[in-house]
Amino acid sequence: MNVSLKKIIPFINGENENTANIVKLAEEYCFAGADELFLYNYSKIEKERQEFIETLKEVGKKIDIPFMAGMYTGRFEDVKKAFYTGADRVVMKYEICPSVSVIKEAVGRFGSDKILVEIDEEIPFEKIAFPVDTLLLKHVDVGGPLQKKLIACGKEVVIRDSLLRNDLEDLLKLPGVIGVSTNYYENKDLFKVKRNMKDAGIEMNTFEASMPFSEFKTDDKGLVPCIVQDYRTNQVLQLAYMNEESYNATCDTGKMTYFSRSRQELWCKGETSGHFQYVKELTLDCDNDTILAKVHQVGAACHTGAYSCFFKELAKKDYNDTNPLTILEEDFKTIIERKNNPKEGSYTNYLFTKGIDKILKKCGEEASEIIIAAKNPDAEELKYEIADFLYHMMVLMAECGLTWEDVTKELANRR
Repeated sequence: MNVSLKKIIPFINGENENTANIVKLAEEYCFAGADELFLYNYSKIEKERQEFIETLKEVGKKIDIPFMAGMYTGRFEDVKKAFYTGADRVVMKYEICPSVSVIKEAVGRFGSDKILVEIDEEIPFEKIAFPVDTLLLKHVDVGGPLQKKLIACGKEVVIRDSLLRNDLEDLLKLPGVIGVSTNYYENKDLFKVKRNMKDAGIEMNTFEASMPFSEFKTDDKGLVPCIVQDYRTNQVLQLAYMNEESYNATCDTGKMTYFSRSRQELWCKGETSGHFQYVKELTLDCDNDTILAKVHQVGAACHTGAYSCFFKELAKKDYNDTNPLTILEEDFKTIIERKNNPKEGSYTNYLFTKGIDKILKKCGEEASEIIIAAKNPDAEELKYEIADFLYHMMVLMAECGLTWEDVTKELANRR
């Protein structure tokens, strides 16, 4: 996202709330148009902290927007645990942080852009040399000397506010404020809220198309075909058609909306089935006559119940699929299958039976083989050893409950 765009960051208080409710609400915010989420539970009780960490991990698996984690961070290890949940940034609460040195250590390891300090406006934050890029400010009084304090602090600011006393537009227009974190918009259309803010002169991420439908080449009925793909796997899900009204509705709501040729009416995918398609990206082909949509598919795309409409094989030529994404994912699925349904004589099952120590021993041995092979000018041996290591690493991932998506999400967070 363009850093100049202001953000709406819904917050979710995880205190005394069960995981299922938090995950559900996080998903709803994600699909409704939130730019980021802020989930927090500042309990110092170890059991509650551990439960919240597990909740954050579940949230990270379900949403595809960044989220900030607010936790009690009495030591550097607590900050690491928060990041290990998949959080993009960690919020450290100033009033319960035992020492500024913990903040400095966290910044030294993860970067000043990855750590936020939460602080009340009552504290003279403008006079404290926090080693972070962004402050999370709460309990603000827009009518007081807030503007001068924001300018004096010289940092970017996210304001946490319930919007019961303050107005969103007023907060977003304050100097240095890059976003507002609030729970005011639960069960509301955030795309509509952001369009209203844009009309008020505030730059927001409103999912606006760069080209009007009038520039598309349509058929004689004013329609263009739309090819729909799963944004994670690029699997083709379906082919549908759009007219100008459905195209505009798609951009306005963030949900794929088509024109049904059989019913001769607008059709928001999922309205009756619940199998919505949330837009991630729209592109146009070179002739301006076909749209490619990448979406988050909920449930099945096909009316038959199949995930994709394209499942009837007509002809196939044998070929070796060398796409690293599909190869690693398919091999991992096979390993999971062996773990869940043991097969006699399977080496993979032998490793699972022997347990974690055996798996770790094999990973260590294969890593050593890579080092030895790398000293050899012949890359063929190295190729073999890397493949061997990847296999044993995937067995380890399966044993420890990790998936490739967990790993790739962590890599994405480090960009």
